[in-house]
Amino acid sequence: MSTVDLFDDDLPQIPDRVYFTIGEASRLCGVKTHVLRYWEQEFEGLEPDKRRGNRRYYRYQDLIMIRRIRSLVHQKGFTLAGAKLRIQEEDGARVEATQDNSKGMALREVIRDLEHVRRLLSD
Repeated sequence: MSTVDLFDDDLPQIPDRVYFTIGEASRLCGVKTHVLRYWEQEFEGLEPDKRRGNRRYYRYQDLIMIRRIRSLVHQKGFTLAGAKLRIQEEDGARVEATQDNSKGMALREVIRDLEHVRRLLSD
């Protein structure tokens, strides 16, 4: 699985802020505003907060998602459907790894508790 270059040298660094307007997101990610609005419909994980007058406010993780999509579509030549599938696969693998890690942590905790009980019983 290849990684996506989210830190493209052509793109400006994302400032350390909570919210970004659609114009700021467009400039920071190198994608036009109408494309961002279209991608919101196509990609489940891309959901900016909407406020008065239907104004969009993107979070940092939204900008990362936009840069992932941009990299897959514009740099790696994926179709939107292919980019969607790739993102779902990568996110699914990430969730699976997290679940495996938490199962391992839970198992280690059970082993620790059992060893403690064994010490109590042997004393």
